[in-house]
Amino acid sequence: MIMKTDNIKAMVMAAGMGSRLEPITLRMPKPLINIMNIPIMDIILTQLHEAGVKDVISNTYYLSDQIINRYKKNNLGINFNYIKEEELSGTAGGVKKCQYFFDKGEDFIVMSGDILTTADIKKGIEIHKKSNAIATIGVKEVPHELVSHFGVVVTDEDGFIKEFQEKPSIEEAKSNLINTGIYIFSYEIFDYIPENTFYDFAKNVFPKLLEENKINTFTIDEYWNDIGTIAQYKQSVQDVFNGICNIKHGEIVETNLGNYICGNTKLPKNIRTVGNNVIGDNCKIGEYVKIENCIVFDNAEIKTGAELKDCIVLPVCKELSERHTQLLKNNFTIQV
Repeated sequence: MIMKTDNIKAMVMAAGMGSRLEPITLRMPKPLINIMNIPIMDIILTQLHEAGVKDVISNTYYLSDQIINRYKKNNLGINFNYIKEEELSGTAGGVKKCQYFFDKGEDFIVMSGDILTTADIKKGIEIHKKSNAIATIGVKEVPHELVSHFGVVVTDEDGFIKEFQEKPSIEEAKSNLINTGIYIFSYEIFDYIPENTFYDFAKNVFPKLLEENKINTFTIDEYWNDIGTIAQYKQSVQDVFNGICNIKHGEIVETNLGNYICGNTKLPKNIRTVGNNVIGDNCKIGEYVKIENCIVFDNAEIKTGAELKDCIVLPVCKELSERHTQLLKNNFTIQV
């Protein structure tokens, strides 16, 4: 029996500062970073809409106006709502502040605003509704050698979580299932979160639910990646080009040296694009430029004759301090 998932509401957590993604996040919040010229949050909201979600709320904090201005009127089929946090309140604390938005007795979805995934969210909803759990967490298998980078979950034979391990060593890990930051909650979750308190799911909420055996899981067999670092961001872009992650995007142009996707930027005929490259809107690219496996953000400039490899190219940002400029040496090209 397929259970009804229409009209379920969702929250996208969008308050974080994304310090590990500096200097990109010095000028934009993490959920607005582009994958194939599409903001991550656009992709998430589209997926939620396809899962039957019409109403979404986000907690915002860092560069919040950019998120609000983009989504308060959108063409993604989503009624977008938001709160502005005056100070960060933790993952659970941020959800608590949005309690008014959700309907008593109804389940809802919570997703991190910095994940790229093609997870079957409807499957997660159906599993949750059948389970009598208060929380159902999307989990994914990763290679054992990577478990130390993630929060690991250990489940029983019915898929309920019996133990959490936070970034365990390879030797200590009891599982290779990780928490993906995709949650289905029953409204009762709010009974476990105090008001006006900094509160995290991992540290404060889930241990209580664990004692009551109220945390279920659903397995994500599809693509998932946490866009938490520069390396993970670059990898996600390459995964889309290589067909490992299948999301809707603009036309990929094939050349004899590789592939590229381009916004409205006019490219000179003598540009050489090697490997997989993304070029945004309104960029200025000079003659005889060579780019290899690069991501060129909107409004960026590449001077005539430049040769760039494995770079992220950002536009002028006069606010960058000397410390942040130092971060750019290996991974970025920037005009200041």
